[in-house]
Amino acid sequence: MEQLSGLDAAFLYVETPHMHMHVALCAVLDPSETPGGYRYDALEDLLRARLYALPPFRRRLLEDPLGLDHPYWVDDPDFDIIHHMRRVTCPAPGEARELGALVGRITSRALPRDRPLWELWVVEGLEAGRIALVAKIHHCAVDGMMGAGLLASLFSISRETGPTPPRPLASEPPPPDLELLRHSAASRLAQPRKLFDLARRTVKAVGTVVERRLDPAEERKGGTPFTAPRTRFNHAISARRDVAFARLPLPDLKRIKHSVPDAKLNDVILTVVTGALRRYLEAHDDLPETPLVATCPVATGAGRGSNRVSAMFVPLPTHVEDPRVQLAQIMNATRGAKAEQETLGGALIQEWADLAPTTTFSLAANLYTRLRLAERHRPIHNLIVSNVPGPPVPIYLAGMELVAAYPMGPAMDGAGLNVTVMSYRGHVDFGFMVAQDVLEDPWLLADAMRPSFEAVRDALSPEPARDQDASTT
Repeated sequence: MEQLSGLDAAFLYVETPHMHMHVALCAVLDPSETPGGYRYDALEDLLRARLYALPPFRRRLLEDPLGLDHPYWVDDPDFDIIHHMRRVTCPAPGEARELGALVGRITSRALPRDRPLWELWVVEGLEAGRIALVAKIHHCAVDGMMGAGLLASLFSISRETGPTPPRPLASEPPPPDLELLRHSAASRLAQPRKLFDLARRTVKAVGTVVERRLDPAEERKGGTPFTAPRTRFNHAISARRDVAFARLPLPDLKRIKHSVPDAKLNDVILTVVTGALRRYLEAHDDLPETPLVATCPVATGAGRGSNRVSAMFVPLPTHVEDPRVQLAQIMNATRGAKAEQETLGGALIQEWADLAPTTTFSLAANLYTRLRLAERHRPIHNLIVSNVPGPPVPIYLAGMELVAAYPMGPAMDGAGLNVTVMSYRGHVDFGFMVAQDVLEDPWLLADAMRPSFEAVRDALSPEPARDQDASTT
């Protein structure tokens, strides 16, 4: 038995019927050189054999009877893979847009909480005989880095598919209710003392950030929540999702980075995203005169639980046309946001989440959604942009080569666009998760990534691109 950290549990509390807090991955696989060819049974057998190494896949939630404290992970004694694996066929012709629409439907439903919080959909019928594996797992169980680790555990670096006998799964009985209540009561009784110390440290950290913001000599400053301009994707959302994909060459992105002193790869990626957003918003006559504000998750390695992340707010200068100016402003903003995030510290966020009242948090999130309060105040942020490192070498699943890996994060109430990025084998794959009712045409945004990349490349590193492959499936 393991208790969820406050931050892990927060992803449960803020989930509503319209705002689902799972993350997803669409892995496109090529079985053309697989020994014996593609077999669905081989995939299912492989997953059964490797479950022993994937605890998040075989644990379910357990709450104390009165809901006084955060839930626990316990082994599911009734675990059956039949509840978690699905097999579907992509509508013809099985190209990227058909796959994106299908993934959107798959991600439009919340995960049931009476069993381990994951699903795996095998999508057949893609062009060129390929298949896709759509993994869907709750954010309370993984963050981006941990999700990449699960991917590594499931895949292998060899195409060989020798037999892997399943290991028996250990299962501990859940503790009695009285033990849970005793632990919860002790935890809540200790809160007042912790709260005083945490408030003192938080006031000091916030004061440091404010002082830095007020310093006229300090040019590197991050974004500020609740200052974002409203755009077409900053409204209350429904449960419906849609998905689009894009792919760019990693060597050329790195070459752009090397052409600008002190630039980081993430700065270049944010610049390309900024250019694509500018093109999209211009096409819809919705381009604000001030920068958009993106929330960028940051891995901290601090704290406990599955989610060891913080976040920084980064202005994206969509109101600027010149990619060189965009990159310079983003570099200043990310440095400032990083410094502020380090001052506030991921540990503070973890500690506040640990002390958050359980039922109150959940009630507030549901009330916010039902009353459509996202329409009544300035957006907290415009979108989420998350960057997850992936493997640099080819990897295989049941003998099938991974061709592309498109990650997706949750769309939020009031910010119905999430752009998640993963590098893999010389490419950078982009997954666009959108709330369908506020952003009905995600492929227009995804298709804007290539011209935006070319504009950045031509402005900063004008050698011809070595890889023009923009295919997604």
